[in-house]
Amino acid sequence: MRLFIAFCVFFVFCGPVFAGPEAFHPGPAIPDYGKIAAVDSDQPIPANAIFKVRFDAGKGADAGKLNRTLSTAARFINMHVAAGMKEENIQLAVVLHGQGAIDVTRAAYYGAHRDGAQNANAGLVKALAAHGVKFYVCGQTAAYYDISKDDLLPGVSMSLSALTAHAILHNEGYALNPF
Repeated sequence: MRLFIAFCVFFVFCGPVFAGPEAFHPGPAIPDYGKIAAVDSDQPIPANAIFKVRFDAGKGADAGKLNRTLSTAARFINMHVAAGMKEENIQLAVVLHGQGAIDVTRAAYYGAHRDGAQNANAGLVKALAAHGVKFYVCGQTAAYYDISKDDLLPGVSMSLSALTAHAILHNEGYALNPF
């Protein structure tokens, strides 16, 4: 028992230190979304780097909550601008399908399909669009969920399909972010 107590005391006072959520702070480009942590990185970003990245958002957020993929896009911009990258060298696109498509709809549609909840993503989409992020909703998903172009938030476009959007963006040089 003494050994166990000694181990616990050692671990509490000498064990690894984790920063946790308090290490994250608002980013410089989109301070209301996409919190970031400072990192002492061993992989420098080349001074002339241009990032063209696409995100796939097939999962929807819980009603009234932020979509994780949309938050990740904001974090991507914030952390790279904080690391010294020019924002004009960051080009992002988000392809939404499945339940993810509902997260980029206007209040009337969103509320009707999310038990009356408010769409927390509306402000995030507006902020991302203001920073040049492109949004494409899968037309096949839209047909399935009866989402019209008029149901989409400003700045969100309709594509024939998520497959089509990914193929076009790939051909335009957008790498797929695996998260």
